[in-house]
Amino acid sequence: MENLTQLIDTFGRVHNNLRISVTDRCNIRCFYCMPSEDVQFVHRSKIMSFEEIVRFIRLVVPLGVDKIRLTGGEPLVRKNIPELVKMIADIPGIKDIGITTNGILLPQQAQQLYDAGLRRINISLDALNAAKFKQITRRDDYDKVLAGIQSAHDAGFDPVKINAVSIRNLTEEEIVPFGKLARETGAEIRFIEFMPLDADNQWEREKVLFAHEIQEILSQGIMPLVPQEQPDKSAPASNFIFEDGVGRIGFISSISAPFCMSCNRFRLTADGKLRNCLFSLEETDIRGLFHANAPDAEIIAAVHSSITAKKEGHEINTARFIQPDRPMYSIGG
Repeated sequence: MENLTQLIDTFGRVHNNLRISVTDRCNIRCFYCMPSEDVQFVHRSKIMSFEEIVRFIRLVVPLGVDKIRLTGGEPLVRKNIPELVKMIADIPGIKDIGITTNGILLPQQAQQLYDAGLRRINISLDALNAAKFKQITRRDDYDKVLAGIQSAHDAGFDPVKINAVSIRNLTEEEIVPFGKLARETGAEIRFIEFMPLDADNQWEREKVLFAHEIQEILSQGIMPLVPQEQPDKSAPASNFIFEDGVGRIGFISSISAPFCMSCNRFRLTADGKLRNCLFSLEETDIRGLFHANAPDAEIIAAVHSSITAKKEGHEINTARFIQPDRPMYSIGG
């Protein structure tokens, strides 16, 4: 008999971690995520309302979902995000709320977010060199991101995690400075292998700077790294610390060491489409069900069907891989 109290796929993976994109809009234009011009955003009238987002969360909490992460686009460009955080924090059963942001608007919102119940924050920053930052983001907001990181520290977030996408022949010189930043500030740096989710379909395996190469650069440029125990086996990052105990580093090795078989995540896009994998080719229209006045039981059944259909892995390293039509900004990071 189907287990209706948990979201379990055919490979036995239990899904308790829901990532919700609150907007596909963004205030920068990272080349690995968005086109530089003429971005086709979803019309605001088709974006999930806060009430719809909360309704969906309330439906999946009895199925075991207890972790929520808000993403974009850039989630902080959507008005009143601290209010949504508070609405989610008030839902019985939610144990963990996080956000992934580029940090530009954090000086105005970090304290409000913390006070609303947010406790986990990831700030995207791919370079500590201002010129390289502008090359990647195609915007001149480097100082604003640094101010955002400081505001997150000041608001009480601990640790502040910094996500750095690593790209061959582009970000090698940023690796040691990021390692030093981890040691000097207590921020946790997470290096992410470049994934095929760019809007221009320019991804090539040759452009991926692999985690083991980054580790070697850090070991030679600073000192060796020591692996840390993984308390959460479903977490995507492999955690390390420098051998003197100062400076935390994580590696998200989506290409070189896929972690699909421990994945516990699924996604709701800003326009209300449920995706069982970042690289899904199929979606379930949750917002459409809401607007058709579908009963709760039908929506819950649709969620179960989506999770049941989840594939074994993303297949990036095989000839079978097909890049999703949606780029990263449209899916939710």
